[in-house]
Amino acid sequence: MANILVVDDEMGIRELLSEILSDEGHAIQLAENAQQAREARAAGAPDLVLLDIWMPDTDGVTLLKEWQRDGLLTMPVIMMSGHATIDTAVEATRIGALNFLEKPIALQKLLKAVQAGLTRAQETVRAPAVAPRPVLAAQPEDTAGAPFNAPNPAAAIAVRGGATVAGADNHSFSLSFDLPLREARDAFERMYFEHHLGREGGSMTRVAEKTGLERTHLYRKLKQLGVEPGKLAKKAASARD
Repeated sequence: MANILVVDDEMGIRELLSEILSDEGHAIQLAENAQQAREARAAGAPDLVLLDIWMPDTDGVTLLKEWQRDGLLTMPVIMMSGHATIDTAVEATRIGALNFLEKPIALQKLLKAVQAGLTRAQETVRAPAVAPRPVLAAQPEDTAGAPFNAPNPAAAIAVRGGATVAGADNHSFSLSFDLPLREARDAFERMYFEHHLGREGGSMTRVAEKTGLERTHLYRKLKQLGVEPGKLAKKAASARD
């Protein structure tokens, strides 16, 4: 989960962006003008800022210059506008903006830009080494803090350095607590959806009801996590046979 600041003077756009990004699991702060954005930034740097260019008090490019001048431009900033010229977009990029989105903003462009921004932010705060993805049913190890398989598949056991979570068909899934937060969350969500897809025989309708997600959002989430419902359905059917 990332902390994202959305700065836009139009209520409808703020609410729309907040709803979309909240569905993606992010925490959203809203500001309707530059002054509120300054106050939000003073309270702590967000992981990402979506900043409108044309606002009534101070425009977004001016605010971006302020943050750069004062050493506060420490987070990725994505500019937004429905009326900006190419020169304005170029200027914002030169000052330090990561990207520019033209309104109305297409959903896929928004999600792609946000993901790129958060990836850039992560690269600046942690080493480039990527931790391996958790594997299914990891074998017990003697090393302190290593994940292990739960002896009782009906329980989820938390241990130092990791956890084992019961999955569908009495399979257990191991998750390392040493992963960065976003990777750990993605790993857990992958287990969660694989568990429900296995229990429901790959039925997207029943999984949507179980998880409380709309089918469209569920399809998008599974694609993002790399979960293939068809393969899980076949696997569940083979297990029953």
